[in-house]
Amino acid sequence: MTDAAPPSMAAPIIVTALFGRGDQGWFDAQRTEFFPPERNVLSAHCTLFHHLPPSSADELKHRLGQATRGIRAPDARVAGLMSLGRGVAYRIDSPGLAAIRADLVEAFAGLLTPQDAGGWRPHVTIQNKVTPNVAKLLLDRLGKDFRPRPVELTGLATWWYRGGPWEALSRHMFA
Repeated sequence: MTDAAPPSMAAPIIVTALFGRGDQGWFDAQRTEFFPPERNVLSAHCTLFHHLPPSSADELKHRLGQATRGIRAPDARVAGLMSLGRGVAYRIDSPGLAAIRADLVEAFAGLLTPQDAGGWRPHVTIQNKVTPNVAKLLLDRLGKDFRPRPVELTGLATWWYRGGPWEALSRHMFA
């Protein structure tokens, strides 16, 4: 595996699922409403990996291309709410996405951080870094009317993480 960026540009890589326009807009609106504004510097996202080494970029792009090119998007749904202690997230249920991630875990096993090697709880965070009582109030409020709903997965993306908003590296779209 070769480094896709010059050493001065090298940074950890994040991998996320991409949502259809309508679902992305809905998640972003939830984030805008409930996330502390000074901390809301990213679009809503579902993270598959938090920290892959920059040396994995080429192999990662190859494998993501294989996982998506000509492949129908896996079914997914917002299955429930999750307490993050100091925030709230929507739990995402997608056996197909979980299978893609499991293949990547196997491929990159020796490169994974403990966070990425451990159990995966797919979710989209809509509130974070608030007091536990504020998070509990939102969880209770949203729980009153919550109904599972399908969401459209359109692809997978990789991002450079350099301490601030993420920088796009690659996108891999389902058929």
